[in-house]
Amino acid sequence: MRLLPLLLVLPLFLGQAHAQSAPAPSAPTVAAPAAAAQTAPPAGQTKASLKQHRMTWQQRFATANTTHDGHLTPQQAKAGYLTISRHFNEIDADKKGYVTVADVANWHKQQSAMHHARQGQASQPGAAMQQGGVQTHQVSTSTATK
Repeated sequence: MRLLPLLLVLPLFLGQAHAQSAPAPSAPTVAAPAAAAQTAPPAGQTKASLKQHRMTWQQRFATANTTHDGHLTPQQAKAGYLTISRHFNEIDADKKGYVTVADVANWHKQQSAMHHARQGQASQPGAAMQQGGVQTHQVSTSTATK
């Protein structure tokens, strides 16, 4: 019976001790909840990956270029810019062993042109049929048995 009051009072003492050791919160502003919601990364992403996602390709190039000489080597690309690493041989058309911002810009232009060319072909299916690129086959759907 004497133990019951002690158990009831114990949480009060622990709560006060915790409150004294916790830093005092600053005065909240009205914009704080909105700002916190905007800066919180989506589920499954860290702030670092979210920050990297928002970088332009020029910024990613500069970040990956650890020697700051304007030349991105395959090792630097693999460590800091995976897209360039995957397509390094395509981008390094001169086979110099490194790529520059101009090389990457040219590669982006080529990729964009190829994408637009594919989009143009997809929007004109009749043109492909006229050129003989697409062959049609008739399929019998009869279910009658002999």
